[in-house]
Amino acid sequence: MAPNDDLPPEYWQELLNDPCADSTSPGPSASGRSLRLDQIPKHLLRVSCRRCGRTIEIQKVDAVRLYGPDARWRDVGQRLLDNTCTQRTGRHEEDGCWPSYAV
Repeated sequence: MAPNDDLPPEYWQELLNDPCADSTSPGPSASGRSLRLDQIPKHLLRVSCRRCGRTIEIQKVDAVRLYGPDARWRDVGQRLLDNTCTQRTGRHEEDGCWPSYAV
């Protein structure tokens, strides 16, 4: 098979058959960062920065009170890091933290 050739139909069918391909219901291996706050079972949420090594923890009840139950953990965690970011360069492409989510 050459690099420019199309992939065989069997390849695409296997991708579609993969249980992780169903994005409507997150399974046990689904990333916690895409969950809404009201879907997260743990009471302590943690996001860390892969760039500077900082870790921020927030209780779920506080996150719900501040951002609402429908807020995505990904957005809340990014906002928490951005509000206290120390990595400011002045360039939009380089500014900010690189989140790593733990739920």
